[in-house]
Amino acid sequence: MSGATPTSGAGQPPGTAPADPVAAKAARAAEAAGVAVAAEAPVPPPVALVSGGSRGIGRAAALRLAQDGYAISFCYRSDEEAARQLGKELAELGVGSLAQRLDISDGEAVREWVARTERELGPVGVAVASAGITRDKPMLMMSDQDWRAVVSTNLDGAAHVCRAVLFPMVKRKAGSIITLSSVSGVYGNPGQGNYSASKAGMVAMTRALAKEVGRYGIRANALAPGMIDTDMTGALSGSQRDRAVAAIPLGRFGTAEEVAEAVSFLASDKSAYITGSVLQIDGGIVL
Repeated sequence: MSGATPTSGAGQPPGTAPADPVAAKAARAAEAAGVAVAAEAPVPPPVALVSGGSRGIGRAAALRLAQDGYAISFCYRSDEEAARQLGKELAELGVGSLAQRLDISDGEAVREWVARTERELGPVGVAVASAGITRDKPMLMMSDQDWRAVVSTNLDGAAHVCRAVLFPMVKRKAGSIITLSSVSGVYGNPGQGNYSASKAGMVAMTRALAKEVGRYGIRANALAPGMIDTDMTGALSGSQRDRAVAAIPLGRFGTAEEVAEAVSFLASDKSAYITGSVLQIDGGIVL
């Protein structure tokens, strides 16, 4: 497995350490004296785990974290071609990767995926819970199946990811967990009762988790994107999109890559004193 070695300093991924200047000085002195110095073993890249990684924000997050030097483990539900394409792009970036097909609402499958990731890639330092679906209808017309499908995928799935990575992170006393909520979960959105409930649950869960595991050196934060150009918003009609853009002070939809930049920030030591936060990335649509 190959991977770019992260740079040291404030922006390095969690779990990495800067070079020891004392050890480096001793090595130079030994070399000058003609004493053989054993070469240091290469440092394996840190590992990031991304649910829903084959498309949309999850895909953008996986690629951005790979640029930061992370090996990437991602899961997907059904699109084999999209998963293969992402694996190819990750290889081109010079990082190792692992793709797992699973149903994110299946807790046992998620636990097996995390265990496989730790065996094959190494300790998970960053977990991004981004798998999500919509089944939009007014509450009056919503079926039990529509409600359950959205809540089990979005909220239960995020909980499965968090619970699966927590025990090894607690043992190592390090880690960053990032959940992908939505402005719908912060303020509610008509016609999205199930989606809003699932995303609001993610916010509350993330804040509770931050209070539980902060003492172990683990941070938990949520992102709340607004209107982002993804498969989900691609289903909007032209008139629906025009009305949405008109309601956004910045006058446009955001991109998955812009959300991925926030993922990169929350994964890094640049956000070392940030936990329990909910960062809205919405162009000002909710002010």
